[in-house]
Amino acid sequence: MTKPEQVLIIEPQGELRFRGPFTGSPVTSYIKLINPTSQKVYFKIKTTAPRRYCVRPNNGMLKAKEIIEIAVCLQPFEFDPTEKNKHKFMVQTVIAPEGDTDDFVNDVWKDIDDDLVMEYKLKCVFENPVSTNAPGKPSETNASKADSNTTNGKNKATGDAIKPSLTPLRESEDMLFRAATKIQELKIEESQLRQECLKLKEEILKSQSILDKGANESSGRFTSGPVERSNPPLSLSSTTMIAAVVMVIVGYFLGKLI
Repeated sequence: MTKPEQVLIIEPQGELRFRGPFTGSPVTSYIKLINPTSQKVYFKIKTTAPRRYCVRPNNGMLKAKEIIEIAVCLQPFEFDPTEKNKHKFMVQTVIAPEGDTDDFVNDVWKDIDDDLVMEYKLKCVFENPVSTNAPGKPSETNASKADSNTTNGKNKATGDAIKPSLTPLRESEDMLFRAATKIQELKIEESQLRQECLKLKEEILKSQSILDKGANESSGRFTSGPVERSNPPLSLSSTTMIAAVVMVIVGYFLGKLI
């Protein structure tokens, strides 16, 4: 009896890629599971090389319209491009039975009918960025062997084998976090520069004030307050002449009246 068609959307499709170098620290790739249905779906992740990988989470449950990302961690090892790789992963899923109310995943898989289990396979591909070819030629390593139902059973290094995989959601979140952190650092630097600029302006104003004060003192002038200016008093001779003119005019008018 054929297996039922997979209801989950699984990314990437067909191949799970790991990019080296593979020594020193683990290399992580991701499997995204999307439940487009209105039903609850249980899942379980299996591999042909359980000692070489760490999968978190390796089983669980997806509610309707829910999305989950599975981290697949490849343990460090000495990469040999001539070694044939047969590592594969299989995603098993099953729709929650009618009337299912608990979320105990292990109990679900104990009593499930194998004919209801949906399966999806991914083969592992190792990409080593360290070139081992002749100078001027790009390094292309595909340690994945095709399935037994392929035409010749040999590895393929065609354009399909080196097409870029989808960007993992976690990588996008990391990039956003780093960008937010950088923006915050730039804001702090901007605030510090503003404070330094204000201090510099204050120092310039103080220096200018000291220079102006020194210049005023050397010239004998004081600029601490407004300078009141008064008109110089008229001399005695000028006052006498004005009084005489006024008396002549008054006498003229008195003569006219008499």
